[in-house]
Amino acid sequence: MRSLFCFGLIGLATLLAAPPARKSQRETPRGEPGKFDYYVLSLSWSPQYCSTPAGERDKVQCAGNRKFAFVTHGLWPQYESGYPQFCSQAAGPDKAAIDNILDVMPSARLIRHEWDKHGTCSGLTAAQYVKTIRKAYESITVPKEFKGPDRQVTVAPAELKKRFVDANKLAGDNSIAVLCTGRFLSEVRICLDKNLKSRACGRDVRDQCRVPELIMQPVR
Repeated sequence: MRSLFCFGLIGLATLLAAPPARKSQRETPRGEPGKFDYYVLSLSWSPQYCSTPAGERDKVQCAGNRKFAFVTHGLWPQYESGYPQFCSQAAGPDKAAIDNILDVMPSARLIRHEWDKHGTCSGLTAAQYVKTIRKAYESITVPKEFKGPDRQVTVAPAELKKRFVDANKLAGDNSIAVLCTGRFLSEVRICLDKNLKSRACGRDVRDQCRVPELIMQPVR
């Protein structure tokens, strides 16, 4: 019995002496506030999200009378290769700031997460960052056929890009990336400089949609 007791004490001491579990690479802070090369404005196709189990549980974005089309997923500071994240523990946006942007980014939880991971690297205060998200969102003209279709739209990824480029006079095909989930459009990412003007994307921002035609689900 005594030997078992001693073995237990040794095991407990080993656990107490062990270093704390390291954060995953996804959560590891890197970078300094304000030191980045450009922004990526990520626009999520809300009908695709709302067709998922998570979306079906989301009563803010996917229920009620409000029918969202393209909404903001995030505004991300980027390096030419890679990106900073979790650059500080600065206070996040208050309720008033969050409420003021829910029409283009309809998730308070997402807004807080995006501030913690990306906004803290912008060099802006939380209030300034939220205003910059709106400014970036409003700087982009969504082609009229994609603003709120009530029927399924089928379009080639290259054609979708071209229509965004033409509608906004973007800096070419390499200034925008299209992402799909299977055959379904999930996201469009647009690269902007620090003044929110169109520019070429860095090497990490590339199309992730290899199908000949993608499906845009109707607004819901």
